[in-house]
Amino acid sequence: MCGETIRRWRKSRATGKRKMGPAATSHTLLCLCFLTVCVPAGMIDAAPTQASVAEVKKTRGDVPDILPEPESEPTTQVSDFENSYNYVLSRLASMDQAIHRLNVGHYTLDVKVSQLIDRISRLDAKVGDVEDSIREVHQHSKDNRKEIGRLEGCQKGRRMGYKCYLVYNSLEDYAGASRKCMERGGRLAMPRDRKEQEALADYVKGFFHPGNWPVWLGINDLRSEGLYLFDDGTRVSYFQWRKHFLSSQPDGGRRENCVAMSSDDGDWWDHYCDRTMNYVCEFDDRVAL
Repeated sequence: MCGETIRRWRKSRATGKRKMGPAATSHTLLCLCFLTVCVPAGMIDAAPTQASVAEVKKTRGDVPDILPEPESEPTTQVSDFENSYNYVLSRLASMDQAIHRLNVGHYTLDVKVSQLIDRISRLDAKVGDVEDSIREVHQHSKDNRKEIGRLEGCQKGRRMGYKCYLVYNSLEDYAGASRKCMERGGRLAMPRDRKEQEALADYVKGFFHPGNWPVWLGINDLRSEGLYLFDDGTRVSYFQWRKHFLSSQPDGGRRENCVAMSSDDGDWWDHYCDRTMNYVCEFDDRVAL
């Protein structure tokens, strides 16, 4: 009923033609007061607001209780600069820590390298001592080999005065035979007179009998053609060259410069120095070489 009264009142205000009586006016005011108490005044003439609609929907359960958070406002230029500055500082701090770790590692490595150098120095000194010992042992070995060779030559060979001769049935060229004799503490045989020559020839002939095998003597003219020297550098003063109308010696000229002795008759022949044949060494029995 109040709704009908209020509609009439609004219509009369809009047209301005009809006036209401005292009773109608009183009734209208009563209805307005009632509506004022029950309904907010803003809802009578104004349309419902968005907030009130949302409240009504929330009351009815049309919207969830948790609404999405509003979007953050865009950052300003000052905040971007602060973020970049802080990032640079953090990176510099990380680099400083890395450099510190690198310095620590470098120091540790330097200490280890120093220790390694010290150990290498000590090891080098020990290696030097070992090398000295090896050279000393090698020299003793050479000396012992020479002494053993000298004793063997005098025990197994032929003694002639203070000399001992020993034939080696091993094929060597002139240089190799000379080196072998020196390693054993002797030299290639060097008969210096007729007496030594005859004793040496008799020994070699008996060693190879009944064959004929030439042996190297320590005589050559390598320094100057026709100038025959012993292996020790002294000049030869006695010769036992083969004399025959078909093969008189020496006949090799500049090609044949080393001297060998025949085992059957003891005559000397000149030969190519690189020819291989047996050899005979002589040892000095007076003192140890």
